[in-house]
Amino acid sequence: MDLWTAAQALILGVVEGLTEFLPISSTGHQIIVADLLNFGGERAMAFNIIIQLGAILAVVWEFRRKIIDVVVGLPTKPEARRFTINLIIAVMPAVVLGVIFADVIHEYLFNPITVATALVIGGVIMLWAERRQHVIRAETVDDMTWKDAVKIGFAQCLAMIPGTSRSGSTIIGGLLFGLSRKAATEFSFFLAMPTMVGAAVYSGYKYRHLFQPDDLPVFAIGFVTSFIFAMIAVRALLKFISNHSYAAFAWYRIGFGLLILATWQFGWIDWTAAAA
Repeated sequence: MDLWTAAQALILGVVEGLTEFLPISSTGHQIIVADLLNFGGERAMAFNIIIQLGAILAVVWEFRRKIIDVVVGLPTKPEARRFTINLIIAVMPAVVLGVIFADVIHEYLFNPITVATALVIGGVIMLWAERRQHVIRAETVDDMTWKDAVKIGFAQCLAMIPGTSRSGSTIIGGLLFGLSRKAATEFSFFLAMPTMVGAAVYSGYKYRHLFQPDDLPVFAIGFVTSFIFAMIAVRALLKFISNHSYAAFAWYRIGFGLLILATWQFGWIDWTAAAA
């Protein structure tokens, strides 16, 4: 492993960790940064699976007490069973639609122009969602109904379009469907666990031939870096939303998306060539 490859792994691990649970699209940022770093091909596909696992491990560790309480309480506590059923319901739309459309979406939409467009559109929707009057029906994740879970599950499917953001779709969907900002954010984190682990296992099996022993040092750098920075991002986000709205993330999405589109439109960076 040369120094440049290690630097690429470090940078992409930081990007994954910082963006995975923020409503700004980790996949979109990974596509753009990987293109800028010229880090692509089959090796990159295997690497992305590893760093996503690093990020999800961070949120599992952060919410370990809630997870243990739910697992221990399943036999005796109705709220634990309701929470578990809601998670299963919410993850099913992504499982079904992901298996059907994942390859087509990856072939035709995984490019910086699609990402930039989705960032801008998602940012505008996020601003609208934050500025409308909120009618809160569920203050915590334990107050959610199965109908809330179904709605958020389908909202998460929008994130199949790169640049939309899985966390952004579920959080803003939660706000629109009557969840408090805290409940929407926490349920987005919990929903990420089975969704991302399932996607990683599916992709890992499908592309198992891409994992080579020589790449272990690169994967290790990305995994550890992603875990550390995801932990930082999750804790910072939970603290941030206690006193702020998601408007700052919306403006970031819009500004970043417009910047990418401007560099493409004026020919400063040939993103179409990078995507090819």
